[in-house]
Amino acid sequence: MTDFESTLQALVQRHLDRLVAASHGKLDKSEIERKYASLAVVSDFAIDTLCQQPEHWDELEASEIPPLELSSDDDSQWPQQIRRWRRLQSTRVIWRDLHEFDNVEASLGTISQVADIALGESVRAISALFVSRYGEVKNANGEAQSFVVFGLGKLGGGELNFSSDVDLVYAYPQQGESDGARSLDSEAYFTRLGQRLAQLLGDISSDGFSHRVDLRLRPYGNSGRLALSFAAMEHYFQTEGRDWERYAWVKARPVAGDISAGERCLESLRPFVYRRYLDYTALDGLREMKAMIAAEVEKRELADHLKLGPGGIREIEFLVQALQLIHGGREPGLRQRSLLKAMQTLVQAGHLPETTAEKLKEAYLFLRRVENRVQMLRDEQTHSLPQDAFTCYRIARGLNFSSADELENALQVHRDVVSEEFSRLLASKRHKAKVSAYIDYWRGLPDQSNSQQLSDLGFNNSDDLHQALQDFCKHSTVQSFNEKTRSRLDHVLPLILEAAAKSVAPEAAMTRSLGLLHAIAKRTSYLALLEEKPVALQRLVDVVARSAWLSERLVEHPLLLDELLDHRVAQAYPGKQQLQTLAKQALAVGDTEQALTGLNEMRQSLSFRIAQATLFQQQAASESAEQLAELAEVILQSVLELAKAEIRGPHGVVEDAGFAIIGYGSVGAKELGFASDLDLVFLHNATPSMMSNGNRPLDALRYFARLAQKIISLMQTITPAGRLYEVDMRLRPDGAKGLLVSSLDSFGEYQRERAWTWEHQALVRSRSLAGDEEVCARFEEIRMQALQAHRDLAQINVDIVAMRQRMRNELDRSSGIRFDLKQGLGGLVDMEFFLQSRVLAMANTDAEVLNAQRSPDILAVLESIGDVCNTDSQMLRSHYENLISHSMVCSLDQRPRIIDMPDELKIQCEQTLNIYTAKGLDFRS
Repeated sequence: MTDFESTLQALVQRHLDRLVAASHGKLDKSEIERKYASLAVVSDFAIDTLCQQPEHWDELEASEIPPLELSSDDDSQWPQQIRRWRRLQSTRVIWRDLHEFDNVEASLGTISQVADIALGESVRAISALFVSRYGEVKNANGEAQSFVVFGLGKLGGGELNFSSDVDLVYAYPQQGESDGARSLDSEAYFTRLGQRLAQLLGDISSDGFSHRVDLRLRPYGNSGRLALSFAAMEHYFQTEGRDWERYAWVKARPVAGDISAGERCLESLRPFVYRRYLDYTALDGLREMKAMIAAEVEKRELADHLKLGPGGIREIEFLVQALQLIHGGREPGLRQRSLLKAMQTLVQAGHLPETTAEKLKEAYLFLRRVENRVQMLRDEQTHSLPQDAFTCYRIARGLNFSSADELENALQVHRDVVSEEFSRLLASKRHKAKVSAYIDYWRGLPDQSNSQQLSDLGFNNSDDLHQALQDFCKHSTVQSFNEKTRSRLDHVLPLILEAAAKSVAPEAAMTRSLGLLHAIAKRTSYLALLEEKPVALQRLVDVVARSAWLSERLVEHPLLLDELLDHRVAQAYPGKQQLQTLAKQALAVGDTEQALTGLNEMRQSLSFRIAQATLFQQQAASESAEQLAELAEVILQSVLELAKAEIRGPHGVVEDAGFAIIGYGSVGAKELGFASDLDLVFLHNATPSMMSNGNRPLDALRYFARLAQKIISLMQTITPAGRLYEVDMRLRPDGAKGLLVSSLDSFGEYQRERAWTWEHQALVRSRSLAGDEEVCARFEEIRMQALQAHRDLAQINVDIVAMRQRMRNELDRSSGIRFDLKQGLGGLVDMEFFLQSRVLAMANTDAEVLNAQRSPDILAVLESIGDVCNTDSQMLRSHYENLISHSMVCSLDQRPRIIDMPDELKIQCEQTLNIYTAKGLDFRS
């Protein structure tokens, strides 16, 4: 036996002898030695507690925390009551940890619950005392105002260490005064209450303390007011909040007082903590905090500090919180208070590799267990292994290590893992332009550089571009940049120059990039994004070089920059159910203007993602068109709900009547383009005598007309995120002369009696998008009846060819080798007319042709029933994909859908025209 081991055994025996004496014969010595020997190794504090409270020994294995009840009639007893209760619950934590009833995570949770209970009961008791002395605080409207205690740091995260202090911030909803005989204004009232709380928990007496209270994280720190109103809190963070405070408030949680009011306050502070964009400025704040901590560690020789030292607990916390702050504004699921839950959601969201997270979790739990054991020894707020060799050995033995060296080696392994991952996160991603000529040109602006340098770098029209760069450099916003922002720009712009020079369209890429830089010049977070993520910068230049439409979207809505490196872009596009969930989240704000903004942001973001996938040929153009149509459908469903809510307020509802939105054209056929408007028809099933039941009732016709007008208005309302869609109502019965909303009966009568052939063609590409199920079902019946009507097939072909010729004469912009993808001979409209003619021809005998609206789907049905052979079907499908792909590329670059016809497309046009002619549609004539 080593000297340390024999010393430890002697210490254990002394502790056991004390317990024997304290038990007063209730337990014999052998039983005490068997049961408490391991506890004596681990904690002097626990042995002291058991000696003081022998009546509670049998409570150590209890899984539930017993309540704390401070006496209501004698506040002088509170300090002893709360301290003895906390000591016993802390000892129970030690016991359950030692005997592995609880793992580390459970122990941290229990320690936090003990603090929550102590805080909650203390606030309750003190508040009752204050009401009896000073009355209740009420605002100007006579509404009671309650005290709120926020827990920050590990308390907020529910992961408090054994002997930690508690970081608290005090607040209250609104200004007011108490209504007692000794009236106090709200600030004085809640300040006194907070002071009493800190004293009750933190003052040291013969029974020790309950919890040390740290109030330095409140706004303005030690110089700030002790308790602030919610409005004052919000104002502070909007105007003076600092980067480190964002990290502190990630974990913030109302822990005592009015919890629901506290949650409302936190929601108002959320924009300060979580920005709406990918926020790489969070790394700047992290680097600064880490540098300060490193200096403190060096100054105080804290290299072995379990929390602050290299590879310590704080680095794991910072790493996870940094990723939360970067991505949490866009992904609400990442806004977790608990570190381990946050780590798990980061893995699920794809921001943290699972293997990395596993290593960090293992290190975190090991470090926290060692930290707890160090503090459990004597209930001391320490975060380092003891300098005393024997005490260090004692802790190691309590953790089942044979020596202190073995424990320290295990610690070092975990710390090395943490250091490596933390350094990787903080490592600057700045890349310098590979060719110094780009740097030289930028540094010489505005006066020393010249256009010849741009020509040498590969730019044509260099005079115009040089002038644009000079103007940018002289712009007042750029001139006003602080040192950090200017440094970012000096790193980023030569990289953009280099990437643009090597792109498919150098001048367009650089000109469009400058437009974007002008738009984001005052938002340093975007410069930080491009600086920290070179892959985003490269993708940005590639995108703007290829697409004027995407470039314009980025300039108008810089939030879309996030899409350039959002991990979700590379993942599966959200399905319809996920889209509906996103839309519900946008509507959940409860305010129409904010909801519209949210829907616009959703549409912009997802359209941008679809556009990227199309531009870089990550999916077929037809798949992109279908996704755009599905997105529009979900948006329409949401707008219908908004419109209903606004109409319902003053006018109520028309009972037993429904309303539906029908999509025609590209949205009906699920072939929507990036700048397409929506061809819509509105239907209802009300009778003329029906009235709405609100305070301002309307007859059904006016009610549904007003609902339709509201939908159109909401769709076209301009918000900070743009507008949703242009709406085209010309396909409704009787066109522009017809009613805005048709009844199902009149719509059915029109389709049976008065509709032209071209209107039945349009009906082929129609479907229900939103609204009452019964109305949608009845529309489908009318559609099927109209399309299944017996027709003279020869006359159908005559009508369709005649209509097609009129359209081509008016709209076809083909000339020579220039081919109009939509209206040209063999183009998209020819294929649409062919497919519509076949549906009209076959619907009477083969109803299944009515179940498809998309061109590829109609083709598949025609092939399955034998109307089109497999060879022709494959040719038509290939031609369709070719046409729509070319068409979308033109749209994305905001060019007319007219191209120099390649030989392959010319051959396909001839072959498909032959197929049409064989079916009686000679579009060449």
